[in-house]
Order: sequence, then structure tokens, then C-alpha cells
Amino acid sequence: MVINNNFKTGLILFFIGMLGVASLVPLIPQLLASKADSLPFSMEVMILIGVAQSSVMLILMIWLGMVFSKKVGLTVPVISALVHSENALEWLKPQIKPAVIGGVLAGVIILVFSSSLIGYLPEEFIKAGENFVIPWYARIFYGGITEELLIRWGLMSFFVWGLYRLTQKKDSEIRDYNYIVAIILAALAFGILHLPVAYALTSNVTPLLIAYIVIGNSAFGFIGGYLFWKYGLECAIGAHMMTHVTMMVGLSFVG
Repeated sequence: MVINNNFKTGLILFFIGMLGVASLVPLIPQLLASKADSLPFSMEVMILIGVAQSSVMLILMIWLGMVFSKKVGLTVPVISALVHSENALEWLKPQIKPAVIGGVLAGVIILVFSSSLIGYLPEEFIKAGENFVIPWYARIFYGGITEELLIRWGLMSFFVWGLYRLTQKKDSEIRDYNYIVAIILAALAFGILHLPVAYALTSNVTPLLIAYIVIGNSAFGFIGGYLFWKYGLECAIGAHMMTHVTMMVGLSFVG
């Protein structure tokens, strides 16, 4: 049976995205521990439900990316080279330097931003955050890979196409502002999607805490979106991984 190259690409993206989903499994009992007595199902079933929900969302966003990225010129060059039996290393080399620079820059920005505001946040939130430790592998695999597939590959690709169709004539050359606005929208959407975590960790959700959550989680998105636009998805993935490495190293010195 001959497998379509697009299907192969989507399948590879799904499998690497599932590495991130799998890395979150040990965290589900930790997240639900305070509600263990009121859960509608056993912890094992809740874990299966969580994995199923994440898998469905991953499939949806990969599909969106497969459909709309080509329409707006956003690429996944290294994986495409592998699928087409080309030299993937030649496509990877130009991505390494911007990924490292972008990741370190984003990590430093987030560390400075967080440290400048942490003293003004609700104490309950700070203590809950100290007790909720995300392991390094979840940061690398879910943050670095899965979140990029969800936010950049799926959401940003769709936003660029939607803005283009709303603001320009069909078949006209896509203007840069479509990418810039889509980068901002996708980054802010990612930040906003983290707000339920704040409500789960504290009952004292202040405007400053909301700003801290949204801006802090959006910060990488501006850099990651630009790297996706200019170099390809793998560059954004590498930068996101490097951001978490930078933050973990920085926090180890502070702590």
C-alpha cells in the first residue's frame, strides 16, 4: 500500500506530539489529588479520559496545520525532507542557531518577568506553584513539541489563513501583517488558555495574577511564531525546548 506523503507527515507529527501527551500522564493524579473524593470515575479512568482528550485535540490541530500551513507558506522542512527521502540535515542546520538564540532570549525574558512580579502575587498561588512541580521531561516534550503543534502548527497557520482571506483578495500575495497579527493572536490565546490553572491553584485571582499568567505564557509565543514563519516548525520546537532548558538552569542557580 502506498502511503500519501501528507499522511506520513501528519503521522510523524502525531507520534512526536504524543510523546508530550504521554509525559503529562504522571501529572494527572497530582492535579486531581485535591478532588480525589469527588471524581466521577476512578483515577485510572480519569487518566484515560485526559489522554483521549489531549489526543483528539492534537489530531485536530495537526489536521488544521496540514490543511492551512501550505496555503500560507508555513513549513515543517526537516520532517518534509525525511518524508521525501531528502537530506534532512541540510534543512536542520539553518535552524539550529536561531533556535538556540531565540530559546535563550525567551528564557531570560520570562525569568526576569517572573522574578519581578512574583513578590506581588497571592501567597496561596505561590505556595501551590511550589508544590506543583512539572518534571523536566514534560517541559521538554509537551512544552517543546506538543504545544508547538497545537499553537503554532495548528492555530497560527489557521489564523494566518483566516486573516489573509478577511483582508486580501484571493490569490494575492500574502502580506507580512497577516503573519504578525497571527503570531500575536496565537501567543495570547496560549497565555489565556493557562488561566484555568490559576483558578485551580488559588481562589484569589487578582488582575496582576491574570496579567502574570497571560503575559508570562505568551512571551515565548512571539519569538516562536516568528521562528516558525521564517525558518519552519522545527526551529520553533527547538527554541521552545531551549527556553525551558534556560529557565531550568536559571532557576537552579536562583534556588
